[in-house]
Amino acid sequence: CTDALQIIFMTLGLDPGDEVITTPFTFVASVEVLSLLGLKTVFVDVEPETFMIDIHKIEAAITSRTRVILPVHLFGQNADMEALLKIASEHNLVIVEDAAQSLGSDYIFSDGRRKKSGTIGVAGATSFFPSKIIGAFGDGGAVFCTNPEMSGTIRSIANHGRTENYRYETTGVNSRLDSIQAAILEVKLKYIDKYIRARQNAADFYDHELCNLPQLKIPARKKDSTHVFHQYTVRSDRRDALKNFLADKGIPSVIYYPMPLHLQNAYKYLGYGKGDFPVSEHLAETVLSLPIHTEMDQGQLDFITGSVKQFFTSKVNE
Repeated sequence: CTDALQIIFMTLGLDPGDEVITTPFTFVASVEVLSLLGLKTVFVDVEPETFMIDIHKIEAAITSRTRVILPVHLFGQNADMEALLKIASEHNLVIVEDAAQSLGSDYIFSDGRRKKSGTIGVAGATSFFPSKIIGAFGDGGAVFCTNPEMSGTIRSIANHGRTENYRYETTGVNSRLDSIQAAILEVKLKYIDKYIRARQNAADFYDHELCNLPQLKIPARKKDSTHVFHQYTVRSDRRDALKNFLADKGIPSVIYYPMPLHLQNAYKYLGYGKGDFPVSEHLAETVLSLPIHTEMDQGQLDFITGSVKQFFTSKVNE
């Protein structure tokens, strides 16, 4: 997906210093490709419930150099694309979607129309990393694009900028999906709906069992998006103690993401500091992703939810 994002931005005809609006609460790939291409990242904070870009804060970040909005469809559902499209249209911007974690989810427009995640903006990037909704046996990714001319440029750039054998029209990269990975994905894509349902069923069980714990906030589900639950991410002010408690029971959990990008050494040159994006900073201190995948059985779900409830109800852990 990192390559997919880079290739998309290479097709847009942007100049060094052009600005791209995105969020600091995401995996580093969303931003590192911008730096590699000489573009300027402009951060906007996220919504505390959905973890995704706060629509109401975008226009204040737009300048005369803004060219692109890069929403990240985090953890399995979509950002508010209808509102983003309106902002982009009013300011003559384009939208590139980071759909690395949302493959297979639907965005639902106010008129009832549905579009797949990654297919709504000018282009979208997704990931086939082994832990994703559809995973290869190694790294892999894809670009979604409905514009034939842009699609042709994307294909060319991914193959050294080649238009035909030993004919190069532009500077490209070597980013062809390995044939073995493609063969694996060709089979697994047939089962994507089954994989998504399995994750959704696990998330439904988590919701039912954990929704009444006052010190734990379960994931919010947006009305304008289906959720494929790449991650099941809860929030708690006692996150670290909960993580340690689960680890003692042999239950893995992961913090996505322990430090927002605006506080990372690699991106201090952007000029942001602690306190600039308080929602992202608070999420970094409170989020925890519980195990979720397509092969979870009822015994595993019972053990995980029982352990979480034990932590929050036992006086020993208070």
